[in-house]
Amino acid sequence: MTEIHGFADEGYGLVADAFQANFDRGTETGAAVAVYDRGRLVVDLHAGVADATTGHAWTADTVAVGFSVTKGLMALTGYLAQQRGLLRFDDPVVSVWPEYGRQGKEHTTVRDVFAHRAGVIALDADLTFDDIVGWEPVVRAIENQRPQFKPGREFGYHALTYGWLTGEILRRATGLRPGGLIAEYLAKPLAAEAWIGIPPEVESRVARIHPAPELTGPETAALMARIMSMPSFIRSVTLGGVFPPRFLDGGDHDFNSSALHAAEVPAANGITSPTALARIYAAAVSAVDGRPRLLSDESIEDALTPRSTGPGWSGVLTPPGIRYSTGFLINGTPRLLSEHSFGHDGANGGLAFADAQAEIGFAYLNNQLANPIDERADRLTAALGTALHLDARQGVAR
Repeated sequence: MTEIHGFADEGYGLVADAFQANFDRGTETGAAVAVYDRGRLVVDLHAGVADATTGHAWTADTVAVGFSVTKGLMALTGYLAQQRGLLRFDDPVVSVWPEYGRQGKEHTTVRDVFAHRAGVIALDADLTFDDIVGWEPVVRAIENQRPQFKPGREFGYHALTYGWLTGEILRRATGLRPGGLIAEYLAKPLAAEAWIGIPPEVESRVARIHPAPELTGPETAALMARIMSMPSFIRSVTLGGVFPPRFLDGGDHDFNSSALHAAEVPAANGITSPTALARIYAAAVSAVDGRPRLLSDESIEDALTPRSTGPGWSGVLTPPGIRYSTGFLINGTPRLLSEHSFGHDGANGGLAFADAQAEIGFAYLNNQLANPIDERADRLTAALGTALHLDARQGVAR
């Protein structure tokens, strides 16, 4: 049995049990989970190994790549920029980024971008890793890209372009690129370790990512065949071949590389810990250490308003039941606490969210990529809901 470290306050033992059970099932390599309840850290657990090749343990200092959990951090900064009067979601993108209005994109709104309705899912330009690091080459490629579908009419998951789309809008509005934005708006004020582009001294603390367990059978074969029939989807998750299709290939620029960890890929390479993530989401909906909550009533209501639901554009995979608000996943797929929850998941099965009614901040990260039937986060969320006596439809019941 894997030894679990940390603590779960009285009343939250079910979360610890579910966390232990994920290891007992053999579905974890290393992982951590944290919960803030009404501004107080009540669960902070970690276990397993941060690197299975060396046996190095996952410790309280370990941080991990969040993959698309990063998108939720970008969405939070978007709401904070709007609250500061620097941005309005319903304005056209060209109001802050005039060069974006090319190739039929002139009427795209900022909200379209955050809600995966911009239609710029994949880029025709063949980019290099140096282009990624340079930021501007990706921005120029986006400006010159014709949308895959009419902006605002449909939705489809913008796996990587989301980061540069939202990142450049926010750079124009705030003067800060994503790394600086996360630092100034979230990490520094909350004393929470979270980065998009880590400093060199943090690299030794980053958990090494390991492949997902191999699945076989007709359903897996059918899924892979469907993916291979979607060239836009493949280009979207690799940015045209810059990144490996399955995130890991042992090369210099995969998601275990120090070069990628130091870059700004603001849809996918945020590096943080569940303790920091849970603190950030808790602060969005409740007072933490006496600080007023980050989001206004209006922002919270907007963050919970569905904007993109249903089957989505046919050129990318859209899981059944998935629902997006403006930048966040809301309750559906994956399972969150209630209809008052908003956050984001990631390719490692990680998940982070806030629940506005229960005043909860939750985060779970690991270093083993997810497969299509991954249920690790769902088990943790369900355990937390039971511990809090929550009804997933009606919300808080305590």
